[in-house]
Amino acid sequence: MAEPASTRPGAGLLDRDAIRLSERAATTDEAIRRCGETLVEVGAVTPAYVEAMLAREQTISTYVGEGVAIPHGTLTAKECVRRDALAVLRFPDGVDWNGNRVLVCVAIAARGDGHVEILSELAQILLDPERARALREATEPDEVLALLSPVRKESTA
Repeated sequence: MAEPASTRPGAGLLDRDAIRLSERAATTDEAIRRCGETLVEVGAVTPAYVEAMLAREQTISTYVGEGVAIPHGTLTAKECVRRDALAVLRFPDGVDWNGNRVLVCVAIAARGDGHVEILSELAQILLDPERARALREATEPDEVLALLSPVRKESTA
């Protein structure tokens, strides 16, 4: 059984409240808005960050493969970030992401260069087809917390 989020190292990066596993979105923009709104709801970002996430998607797709997108804001939106955080939204019906079918969005909010380390950790998970499949098929928050536990660890450096 997983330990309570409040006792886990790095628990603040991915709060249970930021995991939504039954979302629906008709468009990429709607999916990104839902991701951003989740980050706002958990207190990680200001509402302006949502627009920055949409602006990022206009310059470069955040689709990373394996049915996963990693929406995040532009560099100029760092002042909208209150604390580093992740939000995981699962779209069981999928979202057309410029011709790719996305089932999971892992939204990132990072104040400094923390997003680079987070992206690197996420890439390692997604490079493992079994772990990527498990993330796409997760139906319980504890499954997501366990799968993303390497990303959630606090830096030991």
